[in-house]
Amino acid sequence: MPEVHVLLGSKSDAPVAEALASVLKELGVSYKIQVASAHRTPERVAEIVRASDAKVFVGIAGVSCALPGAIAALTVRPVIGVPVSGKVNLDAILSAVQMPPGVPVAAVGLDRGENAGILAAQILAVANPALQKRLEERRVAAAKKVVADSADVERL
Repeated sequence: MPEVHVLLGSKSDAPVAEALASVLKELGVSYKIQVASAHRTPERVAEIVRASDAKVFVGIAGVSCALPGAIAALTVRPVIGVPVSGKVNLDAILSAVQMPPGVPVAAVGLDRGENAGILAAQILAVANPALQKRLEERRVAAAKKVVADSADVERL
């Protein structure tokens, strides 16, 4: 059973999902990735969500980015929306964040698959101290990289 179930609106969203998968692998979080369109295959979205035992869902989509909302309409488990950049960036962003009352979607920035992976892990870490520790270690490593980058820049 994957802890995080990721749905892509189309195969073209795969690069964003790769960033998410990289973070989840690093943190030891199980996941599954599938393609299911909110508009072209709504029945497939419903079947996948209803059959999934995942604790967290992630919907990655461009254009209208309706997929995260469609997932959220089918479950009370947390849903994270990742709008994908394209020709109508603002529409994708607004669709991910402007949900009606009672059907929330947590949203990360445009193309921020890695942030969706971190947020999914943070949600899971509430009940998983070992995962929380891995997240804390990741945060410390990121801070050390910033300090090292600063040292490099200061030499210019």
